[in-house]
Amino acid sequence: MASVAWRQVRRRVLPSVWFQLVALCVLAAAISVASVEYYAWVPSADFVLVLIIGGYLLRPRQLAALYVVVSAALLWSQVQRLPAGVNKGVLVVLVVVAALMWVVARDRARLGLQGLAGENMLIDLRDRLRAQGVVPSLPGGWRAETVLRSAYGDSFSGDFLVTSRTTDGRHLEAALVDVSGKGVAAGTRSLLLSGAFGGLLGAMPAAGFLDVANQYLLRQRWHEGFATAVHLELDLVTGRYRIGSAGHPPAAHFKAGSGRWQLVDTSPGPLLGVLDDATFPGASGTVGRGDALLLYTDGVVEIPGRDLGLGIDRMLGQAERLVRDGFAGGAQRTVESALAGETDDRALVLIWRE
Repeated sequence: MASVAWRQVRRRVLPSVWFQLVALCVLAAAISVASVEYYAWVPSADFVLVLIIGGYLLRPRQLAALYVVVSAALLWSQVQRLPAGVNKGVLVVLVVVAALMWVVARDRARLGLQGLAGENMLIDLRDRLRAQGVVPSLPGGWRAETVLRSAYGDSFSGDFLVTSRTTDGRHLEAALVDVSGKGVAAGTRSLLLSGAFGGLLGAMPAAGFLDVANQYLLRQRWHEGFATAVHLELDLVTGRYRIGSAGHPPAAHFKAGSGRWQLVDTSPGPLLGVLDDATFPGASGTVGRGDALLLYTDGVVEIPGRDLGLGIDRMLGQAERLVRDGFAGGAQRTVESALAGETDDRALVLIWRE
């Protein structure tokens, strides 16, 4: 019975905004009394804790009620400590914090994200985005590595990867996309596009993926909502592949026969989300034994103030070392050598055949 009662309390009482308001009012009253009796240990500035917690847990209406209670508690404590006077610095800090938390509460209320639900939802979305970027298990003789790094270590990146393997296991599809912008603005668009693009993979002929992706992006009517993308369809039995590009840096193919990396000669095509009648031609090839394919975003090859071609040449120079040291771990080593560093989103896919 006790466990059932506690379960009901945890599910119905604790998440209640009114319960949280009452608890915070009690906390404010306790701080008020303690700041009078034990001023050296509990200064009036501790009301900041109540304001911050309230800003994250309460809706604007309940937060306004909490502000009234905190103001009354603060006034009472200041009167009790007269003639010591009012600490004007503390009052300024409390007013500033209250204003900031009001903005936070208002914005969270518009999204329905009071409490920890909003953070949990964003964490779940981030984890789902990362999970989509994991290449499915490949048959014997095939290996793959992916690395996705966001600018300045942000949780969300404008670069994302979606992959799919057909039910018969023969074909692998992958789309590496670079959404315009950086940080949270690009990350929110990536969340939407990754779900849509992930649903397109395997649901339609691979040759038409970029055309449909372009139409989807046009329908969003985003301001600066364009993207670049490279799409790969790989036959895991024969090694035959087709690569299409939409304004994306060219893929690279290492050929064991020549011992050299070569850029896949594809017309880059226009950006996704710009032209309604755009076409995206592709190029074909074969991954033989000992060969490898390299897909990447511009953050891996960009050199500030320099031509993109120089950055690609530099990356291929770094990739030459993979031939000597082995492809395993090569994706991470290549991304870490990017001169853009933490200032840009970076993503790279390395697939090789043993």
